[in-house]
Amino acid sequence: MLTVSPRTVSRVAWGVLGYTVLVILWGAFVRASGSGAGCGDHWPLCNGDVIPTAPTLNTIVEFGHRVTSALAGFAAIALVVVAFRGTEKGSPVRKAAVASLVFMVTEGAIGAGLVLFEYVAYNPSIGRAVWMAAHLANTFLLLGALTLAAWWSEGADPPRLGLRAEVAWAGAALLSVLILGAGGAITALGDTLVLGGGLDPATDPVVAALVGARVFHPTMAFVALAVVGGAVVATRASGGADTLGMAILGAFVGQMALGALNVALMAPIWLQLVHLLVTDLIWIGLIVWASETLAAPIAAPAETAAVAV
Repeated sequence: MLTVSPRTVSRVAWGVLGYTVLVILWGAFVRASGSGAGCGDHWPLCNGDVIPTAPTLNTIVEFGHRVTSALAGFAAIALVVVAFRGTEKGSPVRKAAVASLVFMVTEGAIGAGLVLFEYVAYNPSIGRAVWMAAHLANTFLLLGALTLAAWWSEGADPPRLGLRAEVAWAGAALLSVLILGAGGAITALGDTLVLGGGLDPATDPVVAALVGARVFHPTMAFVALAVVGGAVVATRASGGADTLGMAILGAFVGQMALGALNVALMAPIWLQLVHLLVTDLIWIGLIVWASETLAAPIAAPAETAAVAV
């Protein structure tokens, strides 16, 4: 017997998703402002204290992110509890909620690793670039799981997988945007080190490599746009999914314009946050599009031929 209404499950799922996006933006601000070392190399403590005393501004920013991240973890737990009390056994909402909790845990683990390995503030290293890319990839997986939990809690059908072209197209679209996001995280790191930290590429080979890799991000953006566009056209999803696909393509083009503006203005923090927010919204929309596209009924060739006759 269900003890929580389906409407409550939906509200909690959408609420956790929205709150998680805000926490992600706060984390980006921590990185862009160089505040990642605000608690030193201590984790989960902050400069050796549970609650920092006489904190600097950087400490307040970093500690605030840790607090909001911890609350996001509790919110993910709450979503799992609500999902199990408000849906039937075997519900895809339960599976998505559990997956979101797993990715929330790994998200915290990666964040802790960044601190413990001192991959924060203006630390220039290849290791940090790798961890940043992994952090972004896990963030996308977390948002994907939360989005599916919220979308399916509205009564949407889960996707029908299998060996068919639509699955390949949807997978290619998601993978291309995931890779693009990981590359964007590395590009943003280069901006932080050069524009925020004042590090000179001429004297640091790692910084020089990060700056030199900048050209690949817009290139990947064009590739991802082509793949997503091809997926939308090739699947020709009906109804809302088709409309959503076209909206995603429009947002993608606008995002590329924001990226160009970001370069022209030398990556101000506020614009980096806007750029990331739009990226997250595109990813969320793409997850919903893929779910709806793959949930569409598949007409059997024999049945189609019979109707034609």
